[in-house]
Amino acid sequence: MSLVLREEAGATVTLTLNDPGQYNVLSEAMLGALEAEIAEIGGRTDLKVLVIAAAGKAFCAGHNLKEMRATPERAYYEALFTRCSRFMQSLVALPVPVIARVQGLATAAGCQLVATCDMAVASDDARFAVSGVNLGLFCSTPSVALSRAVNPKRAFEMLTTGEFIDAATAESWGLINRAVPAQDLDAEITRLTTSITRKSPVPLKMGKALFYRQIGQSLSAAYTDAGTTMAANMMTADAVEGIDAFIEKREPEWEGR
Repeated sequence: MSLVLREEAGATVTLTLNDPGQYNVLSEAMLGALEAEIAEIGGRTDLKVLVIAAAGKAFCAGHNLKEMRATPERAYYEALFTRCSRFMQSLVALPVPVIARVQGLATAAGCQLVATCDMAVASDDARFAVSGVNLGLFCSTPSVALSRAVNPKRAFEMLTTGEFIDAATAESWGLINRAVPAQDLDAEITRLTTSITRKSPVPLKMGKALFYRQIGQSLSAAYTDAGTTMAANMMTADAVEGIDAFIEKREPEWEGR
């Protein structure tokens, strides 16, 4: 059985976590399969959007606790969390938008995965938690992504209570973009991916990189970086084509450079 399924439709690629019997936990094998897929996708120039989905009743229940307890060594744990953190960062570094398609529960590192993706759409019966504290373990690595996705006080509440929030709350707190009825989830994902794939890949790549760089900068530095990036973007063939097409009232023909 393949732990990660890949499906491509035009410029959209969907990776589906495929271990439903284990609630799609981020086992070492699952991380390895995801790492291989992301490495290949990162080298492609024909893709414009990545969707991360999951099979079964749950999106992702975090790390495999039985696997973790089987090797009770600090060096092992540090290596595991470093590996998972590197994978999360690789999603941010991808030159295309990444959308989480969420159903069921997303807990601990699974909630971290949702928070890490650039966008997230969930079924309205989905639930989210960083519940390690209930087991005597603060969700430290998930806290990095979570505190960047939602208000710090909201994130800290989730991290210290371990309580679930529903999809409507996740939407209002900014963890997900929107919650929709389960039967509309695929249609909403398609709506988003269709909108993105109609755009030139050039501003998507430049814009995503700038978006995450400027978040950590001072206001002055962020504006300087943004201005430089926008000027460079203006010099690309696709920006010229896009503006000319707008002036001439026609559809642009992207060159992708």
